[in-house]
Amino acid sequence: MAAARPALARAFLQQCVSARLQVKPPEPGSEAEWVEIQRGLVIYICFFKGADEDLVPKIVNTLLNVKLSENESGEYVSVLELPGNVLIVPQATLGGRLKGRKMQYHANIEKEKGRELYSQFVTLCEKELAANAKGMEANVLVRHGTYGNRQVLKLDTNGPYTHLIEF
Repeated sequence: MAAARPALARAFLQQCVSARLQVKPPEPGSEAEWVEIQRGLVIYICFFKGADEDLVPKIVNTLLNVKLSENESGEYVSVLELPGNVLIVPQATLGGRLKGRKMQYHANIEKEKGRELYSQFVTLCEKELAANAKGMEANVLVRHGTYGNRQVLKLDTNGPYTHLIEF
């Protein structure tokens, strides 16, 4: 039996009623900046060493088409079919492994490469949702956090509907 290849990315999905993400902390003379969505999906994403731009379309296709959200009839549909908003959160801590009593992140991709893949991921999600007829009709939003920064998240969920998917 062949050894399983190591994961190249990990995504954590949460269905939400609403979510707010602080993308810029308050500074003297200015308030914090937030992005927010209403009903939809929060996607936390982490890339590992070995991930490249060829992987991004597969991840986007899977995450936007997986049937996790309930419509008015109680059927499970994708965020594209719902249609719902998407909030994308870069989440390097998804790459952590427990060693003793500490977390280590040796499998995570290098910061600059991770920033590039995250940017491509966000752009492709925006394109896919913009091209979706139901999404266009419903003015679906894609919002996202800032790669490499600590951010505050406020989330209202109607679940918990939480799923972890590895690529």
